[in-house]
Amino acid sequence: MAPVTAGGGGGHAMLSQRRAALAGKSGAAGLVQNARTTFIAIFASMGGLVYGYNQGMFGQVLSMRSFSNAAGTNGISNPTLAGLLTAILELGAWIGVLANGYSADRLGRKLSVVVACFIFTVGVIVQACTHGGNYDYILAGRFVTGLGVGSLSMIVPLYNAEIAPAETRGALVALQQLAITFGIMVSYWLTYGTNFIGGAGDSQSRAAWLIPMCIQILPALILAGGILFMPQSPRWLMDQGRDAESLAVIANLRRQAPESDLVQLEYLELKAQKLFEDRMSRHYFPNIQDDSAGSRFKLGLAQYKSLFSNRSNMRRTMVAVLVMLFQQWTGVNFILYYAPFIFQSIGLTGSSISLLASGVVGVAMFLATIPAVLYLDTWGRKPVLISGAIIMGICHFVVAGIIGQFNDQWGNNPSSSATAAGWVACVFIWLFAVAFGYSWGPTAWVIVSEVFPLSMRAKGVSLGASSNWLNNFAVAMSTPDFVAAAPFGAYIFLGMMCVIGAAWVFWFVPETKGRTLDELDEVFADKSGQSVWEAEQMIQAQRDVGLLDLADIEHTNSNNSAHGEKTKAETYHK
Repeated sequence: MAPVTAGGGGGHAMLSQRRAALAGKSGAAGLVQNARTTFIAIFASMGGLVYGYNQGMFGQVLSMRSFSNAAGTNGISNPTLAGLLTAILELGAWIGVLANGYSADRLGRKLSVVVACFIFTVGVIVQACTHGGNYDYILAGRFVTGLGVGSLSMIVPLYNAEIAPAETRGALVALQQLAITFGIMVSYWLTYGTNFIGGAGDSQSRAAWLIPMCIQILPALILAGGILFMPQSPRWLMDQGRDAESLAVIANLRRQAPESDLVQLEYLELKAQKLFEDRMSRHYFPNIQDDSAGSRFKLGLAQYKSLFSNRSNMRRTMVAVLVMLFQQWTGVNFILYYAPFIFQSIGLTGSSISLLASGVVGVAMFLATIPAVLYLDTWGRKPVLISGAIIMGICHFVVAGIIGQFNDQWGNNPSSSATAAGWVACVFIWLFAVAFGYSWGPTAWVIVSEVFPLSMRAKGVSLGASSNWLNNFAVAMSTPDFVAAAPFGAYIFLGMMCVIGAAWVFWFVPETKGRTLDELDEVFADKSGQSVWEAEQMIQAQRDVGLLDLADIEHTNSNNSAHGEKTKAETYHK
């Protein structure tokens, strides 16, 4: 066969066709076919459960009388204070996720999970010590908890993406969001039940909020212990030069022999990508290649900088950062954090009724996330994001209209029409939860985990996740005051953000369905001479490791073939 060139793109297409012929099914059938990988991803997604439970639990606890007495707050009557009590976790998470971009590469994915769980547990213990009307325990504890939660929010989708085959990668990464929504649902109904311990008034027991707050330590400890028995990420092993272990993990995950074509194809793709990244590192950063601790740290900083200085990487970074910005400004965490108070504001009086309505939000979001896990790799990313944003925008506009019309009528003795309108608004908030559950909840994390190359993936995902937390912090801090000043204006603003997000996805976000993490290099490449040269270097790396020969795209000469066979043999017998 004629040699593959960078300009024609034929090698890329032929490689995709070869992989498709070897790969299994997508969707639910693919999850069953890759049962081992699916089980590992489900267990790792317990990190999402920890995050989701904490997210839903605190909004419910805020409305409990015994917690208000212990922490020195009075519900959400002080919007700024309530916003800070909630948002301080997001600030800690933002710092944690940025730090984890370095530690995930340095310590590995598994050990990073253990460290994050330990930090999370310390933060929960500090919060549980709250007493005497002193909310400093909550501020300090939630900040420390945020450090752990932020790390988990970054490391779990990264780990799941790196163990997943291309045909089920979207589904396995989406498990993170399914676990988050499951945690939210559990927290809503658990706090609904514990709210009645000792009564819902002044006699309410401290156990009403201590039980739901402390019980979240259990899944964190299970995750920290269990992750040690899970396989290491084959991509991280490759990045550390542990090629034989990487091949063994891939074969184990795919339940095939190391010499099988599918395992060899995936392994050689990783090997070619690593070789390419090493060559690019030596080319762009020749002065920090001595592998000392100082040079590795400087190289990490230089790679963070390259996420913005290189045009192709800038496109990746903007997609990751903006998809998380729009995810948060759909208003989802405004709904989750302040759901009891939102339902009270639209005429659903009584703490028990508002907590019950909040519980339905959790159930609706969880159930809606299940189809995304099963079919996201069939539907594609862009249609899901666009449709979800449109539905959420409509829900915001309808709720805004109802509040504008009936806000003055909700009081001690609302009319029947005002009460009915309140329940209609409640239904549209539930519909909003459904729309977010199947669309922006899981898909935004999938996009962020897909768009970065191997050597920059941990740092790139950390930037995307940090955008999530920074915007989460902004939402939690600003919306209580916003709603107090303009009850229906806040919903109009959030609805407009949904519309703008849909337009941005349509015009600027590429479809990543069905592509391997390494194929996405071509999607984000520009037309400059640098990109053409880099594409040629990528093809050369694929040729040097024997990938093009294995895929029958081109056959190397006898010397190169012998070198390729030697490399394979050495890998098997190291």
